[in-house]
Amino acid sequence: MKKLLFLLLTSSLQLLTSTAQTPEITSWILNTSGETGYNNIASNVQSVHYTTTDVYVSATCIPGYDIGPWTGNPNTPANQNFVFKITRNPQENTGTKTATGLGHIGVWSNGVSIFNAKDAFSYNNQGIWNQDALPNEGASFDDCLGHPAPNGEYHHHVNPTCLYDDQNSSAHSPIIGYAFDGFPIYGAYGYANSDGSGGIVRMETGYRLRSITDRTTLADGTVLTAGQYGPAINTTYPLGKYIEDYEYVQGLGHLDEYNGRVCVTPEYPGGTYAYFVTVDEDLIPVYPYTVGKYYYGTVQSGNTGPGGGHNTIPGGATEYVNTTGINAELGIKNAELVVFPNPTEGIINLSFASGFAVQQLTLNVTDAKGVLLIQKQIAATNQAIDLSIFPKGLYLLNLVSSEGETFTQRVVKK
Repeated sequence: MKKLLFLLLTSSLQLLTSTAQTPEITSWILNTSGETGYNNIASNVQSVHYTTTDVYVSATCIPGYDIGPWTGNPNTPANQNFVFKITRNPQENTGTKTATGLGHIGVWSNGVSIFNAKDAFSYNNQGIWNQDALPNEGASFDDCLGHPAPNGEYHHHVNPTCLYDDQNSSAHSPIIGYAFDGFPIYGAYGYANSDGSGGIVRMETGYRLRSITDRTTLADGTVLTAGQYGPAINTTYPLGKYIEDYEYVQGLGHLDEYNGRVCVTPEYPGGTYAYFVTVDEDLIPVYPYTVGKYYYGTVQSGNTGPGGGHNTIPGGATEYVNTTGINAELGIKNAELVVFPNPTEGIINLSFASGFAVQQLTLNVTDAKGVLLIQKQIAATNQAIDLSIFPKGLYLLNLVSSEGETFTQRVVKK
């Protein structure tokens, strides 16, 4: 009987985990009011559906912020009608890692495509010395550091500076996207230590420019033949023009060769593998920018390759309805607040979207009887609210702006 009860409890827990509205479901910037972006195309994410195994993100690939112009780039952003599929159970790929190829390798939280560091060109078209997009195409990036591909696919190779507050070095950056292996991508700041301790620091890459005087070898020690040599290092072809000019050094920064690490984050207090965008102290993007040359995890089919990103939402999938967004009375374009996890075992995280106009808020937490338990002033930045000292039950989280506008969310403590 005890064994049967244990199995039943285990099955129930697995079902709860698989159907809960977890970060891969709730981290998207949903367009719930018909907002449009470039060329009057619907912006951000149009819908999110989920099953027990996958999340389906429908998006135009047009952000809610202003984009353009693109100096020297003749392409025009167009509606891509994407449906990206993100696994809800990402796993480390313990075999041969999958390369992050050309085209989209993930999707930002506003439905815009993530590209890797390459710009699709290589020296002598051999695919050995591959051009780095930032020094080779950076002049065509707009103020948000994005630009359109020939097919009209607007994308970012580097830190999407208009998507979140990349100058906020006092709080852990929010989830700003997911790679196609299902692992989250965070902004530039995280906990100093992977266990969540040590305060907030800028995540530093483990890559650096190689100390080479010619391009006759690769970073892994491969000695090339004369026909495979790269161009001489000079003012026309400086170090950094090609991604093969970089080498990974174990322990140099916070991140591994895939530009991520296993760590605690606000959304994953039990730990997860997570990628981080990398910038320097002046917020200038630093190689490899987002995800490295290879994915850390196993990549599903359906998102990459010819026609990738046009998955079919299965019948019976549940549509996520964002009931935690700041209500319309606040009148803030594209503003969003995500409250998670809910239910919680103690910690409730508040994640404010980039562009949130209200700076100061009064936070009130009451129990189901209306008794005020917490009241304090907070800034509209990522926050962690600790309910662990209170008993399990229903609580009301209320935010009030200086103008008296309010937002209320029910929270269940398990």
